Amino acid sequence: MEERGLPSWRESVDDLASQCDNPYGDVWLLELDGSRIVGRTTIQEQGPPWGWTEAERAEPAHYLNTSVTDPAIRHLRPGTLMAWWAVDRAFRAGRSWVRRDCLSPELVRYYSDQGFHLVHEVERAKYRLYLLGRRTEPLEGLSAWFREGRPALPSAG
Repeated sequence: MEERGLPSWRESVDDLASQCDNPYGDVWLLELDGSRIVGRTTIQEQGPPWGWTEAERAEPAHYLNTSVTDPAIRHLRPGTLMAWWAVDRAFRAGRSWVRRDCLSPELVRYYSDQGFHLVHEVERAKYRLYLLGRRTEPLEGLSAWFREGRPALPSAG
């Protein structure tokens, strides 16, 4: 992210680690060959109350945030894999949506490539936030992708 001029999580390592004790969501880790952690994300049962309409907040959704991956394996697309896993997992849990937010238009484009679409732009404190959503669906082939470590992801739906 730093090489592309995007904000880095580097200075937030302690904060990311402390989120493992988050009572509002679960932190999930992505391991490479069972030998090292190459990604992490948090799934919450509810997103923040700001930015979403009352009707949107009433819809069954998971909220995906603080996704971080090891840039050394970018060619394996771990961020996309974690996002698609969250979409499949939310579908199997009876949720209709996976939602997330970010601070930069570049990340909006990246998440759009994962099937998310921009729903709202909001001002929050001194930041402009981009709120995105994606309908859940079963994504067959993710298990094989995990086992085989393929660089190409299965196709959606």
